[in-house]
Order: sequence, then structure tokens, then C-alpha cells
Amino acid sequence: MDKEGMNRFFMIMFGLMSISLVLLFLWNSVPIVKNSVGAVLNPTAGALINWNMTLGSLIVFFVIALITTIVQKYATDQETLRELRKEQKELQKDMNNYKDNPKKMMEIQKSIWPTTMKIMQVSMKGSLFTIIPFLLFFRWFMDFFAVLGNPKFFGFFNWFWFYLLSILVFSSILRKALKVV
Repeated sequence: MDKEGMNRFFMIMFGLMSISLVLLFLWNSVPIVKNSVGAVLNPTAGALINWNMTLGSLIVFFVIALITTIVQKYATDQETLRELRKEQKELQKDMNNYKDNPKKMMEIQKSIWPTTMKIMQVSMKGSLFTIIPFLLFFRWFMDFFAVLGNPKFFGFFNWFWFYLLSILVFSSILRKALKVV
């Protein structure tokens, strides 16, 4: 990708992050933001969590991981991503072969950078569709679990660590099952 395309991509990502931060900043001061998200999530995710805190949370976290994985699979060019990762792996293998030659190693390092940037751009396309909804979901979790008294899962995990661990496990399983790079 050319430099102009990279700049445009990063500007879009910066814009989406800025919108997300503004929405999160307005969460408590502009009631329509919080109330709109609550109107959607309270009767769905909230009902599941209220039904059974651990199992309901696991179901909600699984759905989040599933949606994220599906978006990642279909919003990114998986074949290009596979090729770029293969190329990156080969370049890293070449770098290992030249550990004793710093000049050659720097040469290879310079050729890895454009590949890494392409990988990041291709893989971040899925984030364009999920970043705002999932940040709002995350903010809703903060309020929802605070109202419940910040319960502990399995006796010691707070909601954040339980969410993080669950998402990592579910995402790994789903990525393998759906063959997502």
C-alpha cells in the first residue's frame, strides 16, 4: 500500500477512536447515550447476566467473541493476510540466519517493516466495524456490574478479568474453528 493509503487508513482509525472517546466521555453527561445503549443491552445481555451471573456472562462474552471473529473473517482479506504472514515468517527466519551479520540483519529488518504495516492495515479493517459498538458495550458492562456490587466470578475474578480471559479463550477457539488468520 502506498503512503497516501496508509495515511488515509490511520486517519479513519483516528476518527473512529475519537468518536468512541467522545461517546464514552458523554456517557454520564448526555443521558441519551447511556439510555440508548441501556435500552438495547439491558433486556438482552442484562437479562442473561441477571438470569445466571456466570453462565449468562459466558454466553454474552461468547457472542461478543463470535461477532468479532465473524466480522474479522469477512471484513478482512484472509488470503492476503495469510500470504503477508507467511512472507513475514520467512523474513524473520532469514533474520535468524544472519544473527552474526548486523548489516544484513538490519537490511532484512527494514524489509519486514512494510510487511508488518500491511498486516496491521489488513487486519484492522474488521475493527472499523466493531470499535464503537464494543466500546459502548464495555462501558455498559462497567455500569451494569457496578450496580450488582462488582461481583466476583469463581470467587476472585472481577468482571473485567473474567471478560478478558473469556474473550481470549473464546476468540482462540473460534478463530481456529472458523479458520481466521
